[in-house]
Amino acid sequence: MSRRALGWADSGDGGWLAGARAARSPHRDARPAGAVVDLLVVHHISLPPGRFSGDAIERLFTGRLDPDAHPYFEQLRGMRVSAHFLIRRRGELLQFVGCDERAWHAGASAFLGRERCNDFSIGVELEGDGRTRFTEAQYRRLAALTALLCARHRLRWVAGHSDIAPGRKVDPGPFFDWPRYLGSVSSTGLQRPFAD
Repeated sequence: MSRRALGWADSGDGGWLAGARAARSPHRDARPAGAVVDLLVVHHISLPPGRFSGDAIERLFTGRLDPDAHPYFEQLRGMRVSAHFLIRRRGELLQFVGCDERAWHAGASAFLGRERCNDFSIGVELEGDGRTRFTEAQYRRLAALTALLCARHRLRWVAGHSDIAPGRKVDPGPFFDWPRYLGSVSSTGLQRPFAD
């Protein structure tokens, strides 16, 4: 896990985190006027599925994935998707979109009666495949990141992608330890209003 300290650069930083490796995505836009960012959405991703190495995730989120590089990538041709953050298996933190902007991570989604979750959420991807336990380094990094995000945005809620897009998405999947994670961030007051 990187030993670089995490923190916000300054008030005019647009929500870029010092200590994260920046890989700016073109797949972003402005949040709606007056949007209150109060939801954190946890995802998982691996590309190709089940492979935890290489730069395919970064290439996908920055619009540089070669669809001919692997048979699985053909179905991703032309896809424009991103997340604010990615936490790799060893805890490395990458940031693709400033938190003040809208990342394109949730797709068709709804949370507590509100649709278009991208408008009011921050998306964090964990490198994973839904069949493998997440690492200690990932849980530690996610807890530290969550604390910083809660302090900056006064987040109230956390959800999995499967919570806001049920039937369409399954991440972060059965191997994400919600009690462990929520216990590690209990001081933030963050709540997940869903039962497992």
